Amino acid sequence: MSGRCFLGIDTSNYKTSVALVDEDGEILANHQRFLTVKEGERGLRQSDAVFQHVNRLPEMMEQLFRKPGGFDGREIAAVSVSERPRPVEGSYMPVFMAGLAVARSTAAALGVPLYRVSHQEGHIEAVRHGTPLERSKRFISFHFSGGTTEAILVEEREAGTSYQIVGGSRDISYGQLLDRVGVALGMHFPCGAELDEIAMKSSGGSVSGVGWHNGNRGCGVTLSKDAAEKSGKNPETVRIPVIRSKDGWINLSGIETCCQRLIREGAETEALTRALFREITVSIGTMTRQIAEKYDVADFLYAGGVSSSQYVRTHLDTGTRRYFGAPELSADNAVGVALSGGKYYAAEACQRNTTE
Repeated sequence: MSGRCFLGIDTSNYKTSVALVDEDGEILANHQRFLTVKEGERGLRQSDAVFQHVNRLPEMMEQLFRKPGGFDGREIAAVSVSERPRPVEGSYMPVFMAGLAVARSTAAALGVPLYRVSHQEGHIEAVRHGTPLERSKRFISFHFSGGTTEAILVEEREAGTSYQIVGGSRDISYGQLLDRVGVALGMHFPCGAELDEIAMKSSGGSVSGVGWHNGNRGCGVTLSKDAAEKSGKNPETVRIPVIRSKDGWINLSGIETCCQRLIREGAETEALTRALFREITVSIGTMTRQIAEKYDVADFLYAGGVSSSQYVRTHLDTGTRRYFGAPELSADNAVGVALSGGKYYAAEACQRNTTE
């Protein structure tokens, strides 16, 4: 290994992540480990997540520094870390303090700069890297993750980059919706990847598709014969409600309530999952079109774990230019954090050269 490289650390409520990139943006290392969640639970308390990060980070840092080829850390020009969820004043979660502590210690030991970014900025940078939006000055980035469903207008100005929330969910996120439904179906948290795999399979006629029933648009879900008889409902007429979008804003708690009821009534897992993913995908497309018109933006980036869904990527229809990152860079990772550190370092070096 030769030349400068940049270390990134991210400690979210889902994963412990460390990454290393070089000054050209090449990913040299990308290590991620899911936090352990007990069977049947829908996430971790902040204190439990911090405890797991504190125990895992030393091992992952050792793994990084013992990489074959003689890497000993002397090539690291800067350390960057996610210190908060979003790039706004007052944004705070204790879980990020674990990563910040290790990053500060590492930067001090190496005698290199420390750059602090937000978890959301890391998501955007990881997916943006290598796309035509890498040098774009204005675009919309959707952030669909376990706790976030937001549309962010990203504008790069002389004073720095601004991030304005212009749409998203007003209550729970897509990730929370999927995890709550998945856990209710008996899956292990987080449930998105397992549900996505089911949604991609052939429905075998269980899902009747998006259509109208009794004046209401929605996706059809088949109940098992016994469940249908018990509930007194026709299996072919059970539908989940549409996710309605107004000016790029949606609400998801209603569809979650409906899905939980259908699970209790015996809805077939594959049918319900496929119907749910169809509604999610349609709503993403609707939000995209509404925001594109309202803010006169043609370029859209999709970041976050839910954006790694193969079902969403395959079926999304937006009428705009849309960009997805590699699935492993869409979910929580530290690559975007490391890339952000490299950008800050380069900008400061350029400024020094200009003033000298």
